[in-house]
Amino acid sequence: MDTTHIADAPPPTPQPSATEQKRAARGATRPGDRIFLGLSRGSGILLLVIMAAIAGFLTYRAALAISKDEGNFLTTFEWNTSATPPVFGIAVLAYGTIVSSIIAMVIAVPIAVSIALFLTHYAPRRLSGPIAYVIDLLAAVPSIVYGLWGALILVPHLNGLNGWLNDYLGWTGIFEWQGGAARSMLTVGILLAIMILPIITNVSREVFRQVPQIHEEAALALGATRWEVIRMAVLPFGRSGVISASMLGLGRALGETMAVATVLSPDFLIHTSLLDPGGGTFAQNIASKFSEATEFGRDALIASGLVLFVITLLVNGAARAIIARRKEYSGANA
Repeated sequence: MDTTHIADAPPPTPQPSATEQKRAARGATRPGDRIFLGLSRGSGILLLVIMAAIAGFLTYRAALAISKDEGNFLTTFEWNTSATPPVFGIAVLAYGTIVSSIIAMVIAVPIAVSIALFLTHYAPRRLSGPIAYVIDLLAAVPSIVYGLWGALILVPHLNGLNGWLNDYLGWTGIFEWQGGAARSMLTVGILLAIMILPIITNVSREVFRQVPQIHEEAALALGATRWEVIRMAVLPFGRSGVISASMLGLGRALGETMAVATVLSPDFLIHTSLLDPGGGTFAQNIASKFSEATEFGRDALIASGLVLFVITLLVNGAARAIIARRKEYSGANA
């Protein structure tokens, strides 16, 4: 009888005794674990309660105002809550908020991702550190400081850009310029892009640092250039993180108040050209009118805030859906 295989076989794994199993079960429900579980669960429930309370408050006050509105709240191009009967609508505010945020994202996202890639894959350590520190400082600058800088520095120096856009792209109607101060949606979009740039850059930088080193080394071993490594290994892995970073930046752009109020010349017209002075956003309109509004006027402003609240929820929900759909292609599971 051949006993070679029997001798080489590994010894059987000892099974835990009943006493040890009971101790393990007690360890899983120790007082510290139960307290931590309760605190975590309570925090999640508290967050849901707060969100529900905010939504309920906004909905109740908005219903009081909309019920007395003589016009169409969604399509009216006017805001006069002191008239008899009152007329107000969010058409211009929704257009201005969405357009300025899109401009900011179009400008900020490519630049932020490029900066993040430069800091993580191109810049030497002695250079990447100071640049990252400066970007962190940009995120700490108050909104009103950005607004003052935009009004005193950015607005007077954009006439040259506006003239160039009018000369070469004015035929599109989107960049047609009739002269005047550059207190337009384009200016607001540029200012918002500068404000959200640090947020997107910092989050994207941390995501790119988490790329498994073995992925990059495998691409290099196959003869890929540094850009090909980034394109094939880094960007697919960090796609969902970049989307999340962009949504964080978009959230700030949608709700930015003082900087927009300082730069923009508000009116209730929808301008087809991005260079025409005027326009408005939800946050800017609330900030400029809330202090002088009557009780009914405040309810009307709260109604516009409810629309902004819904837009923000829809944007974040769409971002979560995109991330969930593309998770299997992110490279995290490769």
